Amino acid sequence: MDIRAIIAPVIQDREALEEFADALQDRAPEVERDIARLKKTPGDRDLIADVFRAVHNIKGDAALTKVELGVAIAHPIESLLARFREGDILFSDLLSEAILLAIDRLELAVEGLLQHKTMENLRLLPLVQGLEKAALAPQDRIDTICGELIEAVTGFPPVINSMPSRSKPVNSHVANQDIAADLQFFRAFALQLESRSPLFKGRTTRILRLALETNKSAGHPVDPVQLEAAIYMHDLGMMLLPESIWLKVDHMSAEEKLALRAHPGYGAGLLQRMAGWEGAAQMIAQHHEMPNGSGYPANLKQGEICAGAKIIAIVDAFEAVMLKHSHRGKNRSVLRAIAEINACNNQFAPEWIAPFNTVIRRTLETPA
Repeated sequence: MDIRAIIAPVIQDREALEEFADALQDRAPEVERDIARLKKTPGDRDLIADVFRAVHNIKGDAALTKVELGVAIAHPIESLLARFREGDILFSDLLSEAILLAIDRLELAVEGLLQHKTMENLRLLPLVQGLEKAALAPQDRIDTICGELIEAVTGFPPVINSMPSRSKPVNSHVANQDIAADLQFFRAFALQLESRSPLFKGRTTRILRLALETNKSAGHPVDPVQLEAAIYMHDLGMMLLPESIWLKVDHMSAEEKLALRAHPGYGAGLLQRMAGWEGAAQMIAQHHEMPNGSGYPANLKQGEICAGAKIIAIVDAFEAVMLKHSHRGKNRSVLRAIAEINACNNQFAPEWIAPFNTVIRRTLETPA
């Protein structure tokens, strides 16, 4: 592979690049969805085959349209998945996050090429070099290499600390049905909450998109499936409180504030009693904690709060400020909201502000 195709990719055929971009737009979400499911059931042979097929197709599309960068990124991922499929290596969170980061960077690179943007900030060369190194590494070195890759590309060390999974193959149809049914159940609760006030219309979709995109921008350190469940259920407890409290526009009394502090425990308590949703339960329980220890209900500090809860805290606050300034119009209210979020030094985890800002910048750049 010509290194120039990685560090300074050029458009050989714009029409062909547009065809590849269209195909990638369809295939990338498939990879992200199946990787998230594979993290829960890493022995699922059908899912392994699906992920391998999707990456193989991305590589094939890139070769056909002469997008050399696409081949350079997809080929080592395909090699890793082939080794996993054959039982030569085990699946791990760090491996999955490296794959997701690579697919995300490929999407951004293609978008940048089409819009004549610089590629330097994407750190494509260390990405490809790290993937190639991992594809050839022994099992006991892959997690270390993937961690180094993630930090080299994003500038942040991975927050994942997990061992490869040795789960046995499972019935994928049953497992995927269970996950989908649970998420549908959780979403129904969120939509019930929305129905209590016309101001909440579309709230669930907005904060879910922001949360997932912020997680994606940081390299997917949080399980997207668990995060989705937590978004749906984090305010469930509000519906168990008097509407006079949680729909109140004026300032709350001390008694009302105390009652409101009970709401994270309700949603978390429900998910704690459902097998497989412990991660989402933790996010819900902690989403009102603050890095300086002044949050609730447990006064946790920065290192004690899980990453998913930190994301929810930011997107929830952003939605609230957007609602407050909605009369200003979309762009002005977004600018006001992001200014308020960035000004709260103690309320939000600093390591999540930059990924969130990246997502908001894209929102402002996208035509209404």
